Amino acid sequence: MSNVYASNHPLIAHKLSILRDKNTTPKKFRELVKEIAALLTYEATADLAVSPLEIETPLTAMSAHELKEKIGLVPILRAGLGMVEGVWELMPNSEVWHLGLYRDEKTLRPVEYYNKLPLDPRVSVCLLLDPMLATGGSATAAADVLKRWGVKKIKYVGIIAAPEGIKTLQTAHPDIDIYLAAIDERLNERGYIVPGLGDAGDRQFGTG
Repeated sequence: MSNVYASNHPLIAHKLSILRDKNTTPKKFRELVKEIAALLTYEATADLAVSPLEIETPLTAMSAHELKEKIGLVPILRAGLGMVEGVWELMPNSEVWHLGLYRDEKTLRPVEYYNKLPLDPRVSVCLLLDPMLATGGSATAAADVLKRWGVKKIKYVGIIAAPEGIKTLQTAHPDIDIYLAAIDERLNERGYIVPGLGDAGDRQFGTG
């Protein structure tokens, strides 16, 4: 799994433990999703290209840097919404485009119900945001959409993944780097990650 990066940062490990706890309230859960997303994005964007920028400090002129690539954030509705704000705090000029996918509970396959991408992409790099990489179906379908749209560089930023989901996404899109807080044991018979944290959407929005 050469393109899979599971963070070993102590702050992420600490926050993830609280996120998993069944007694964590929706308000606290949302705060943690935002914070973990920001920490993971810091790691996922380490290779972004920069351009030279001439500036003046209070003391002198100097050569500095600015991001060269235009970044797009693509949260998979609805659970991915909670990750956007954390990423936005690091890159406030990023564009946000939404994809609506839900998992059919019988087939466990993704169904696309919302897509408002413009005709042509205005970004060169997309961060695909979704807290849970379970079966991998939704992430793979979203990546299919983004590649058809014309995006050349895609990175997946999630929180928890099952080995099955990683394998599905890697098989379909071996060029996509995957950034995670943790890789869990397996999927259960209902397609939920074990030990996981339950349904990330329900826990964020208090609908469980």
